[in-house]
Amino acid sequence: MLRLDPETGKQKWYTTDGAKSVLSAIISILIGMAVGMIIIVIVGLTKDNISAKGIWEGVRLVFLGVFSTGRESGALTFGFNPVNMGNMLFRATPLIMTGLSVAVAFKTGLFNIGAAGQYLMGTMGTLTVGLTLGNTDCPVLIAWIAAFLTGVILGGFWGAIPGIFKAYLNINEVITCIMTNWIAANLVTWWFDAHDIFKNSAEGGKVGYIIPLKNVGVVTPKMGTDVLFPGSQANGGIWIACIIAVAMLILLNKTTFGYELKACGSNRHAAKYAGINDKKNIILSMVISGALAAGGASLYYLSGNTEFFWSTYMSLPSEGFNGIPVALLAANNPVAVIFTGIFMSMLNVAGMQLKYLTAYNEYIADIIIAVIVYLSAFSMFIKQLLNGREKKKGGNK
Repeated sequence: MLRLDPETGKQKWYTTDGAKSVLSAIISILIGMAVGMIIIVIVGLTKDNISAKGIWEGVRLVFLGVFSTGRESGALTFGFNPVNMGNMLFRATPLIMTGLSVAVAFKTGLFNIGAAGQYLMGTMGTLTVGLTLGNTDCPVLIAWIAAFLTGVILGGFWGAIPGIFKAYLNINEVITCIMTNWIAANLVTWWFDAHDIFKNSAEGGKVGYIIPLKNVGVVTPKMGTDVLFPGSQANGGIWIACIIAVAMLILLNKTTFGYELKACGSNRHAAKYAGINDKKNIILSMVISGALAAGGASLYYLSGNTEFFWSTYMSLPSEGFNGIPVALLAANNPVAVIFTGIFMSMLNVAGMQLKYLTAYNEYIADIIIAVIVYLSAFSMFIKQLLNGREKKKGGNK
């Protein structure tokens, strides 16, 4: 039962589905932060080199690490730190894109757990084209666009594979995504291993690293981030990611194509009965999802100052999997993904502050992120509890 405002006759804002989604996400985050605070206290009490003051500093850095400005006369100081803020936005860019990848798939009834593989394909395409064109007389802007689009197209192609299996053979996309993740990892490893021209072996005797794109000048413009956050890694990639997020919101909610995608996600058979080509939309959904994940890799490496370790068979990029909690905490809302991606990035920055300013290490922040990731799966459950409480209140009136 809807609770209406007696004065306006409209539904109260805090009873809307969107408000409950936000509240359930906030509850999940607060529980995760509380668990992290408890862990900090327990670790501090069991370590002789951490005093009560050190415990309090650890707690403060978890919540306010992005505002830390270091130490002055031995005491922690806080304020606007342009380096931390800029680095937070820089690290948030790939998380926003992979979060969008997972969210778009969720909206269409699919679970894209293959974002890690799609991210790797975007990495391979972007670095290969960027370094190749960067060593020619090709204008920088054209080289940048070509590198970005190549990464996006390769990611879309890689996303299409589980989409095709799902559409025509009804094979669960989770299974095919896991398979394509590891195929991508070994494919990218082989590609860079077989082409010495891309290896950064000449710089300090490095082994297994790819030449950063800054060496050939193919980098994303700062677009004002150097003024807002001087000294940080921030660049125009964050603005591009935000524009793409808004575009995805418009696509899903304001276009016929978006309606068809969501209709197939709600009930594939009903959509087919209504005249919607379910197979085509399933494939296109995974293509878009893969392209978004790959776009995150493209924007990350086009920053120019990041290096890629090509021996990817050892592990898959965490950004691909961290996109899942980013999407879940955002209730699959493309614009909300921007804020949840920034929040997850903020915790990473806080972890580094813990490492350098206290006796704790950065893994405390990783534990907090892991708890929030775990609880993000329960955000839907928390939302159901809120709905149940609302229904109970309505029934008692």
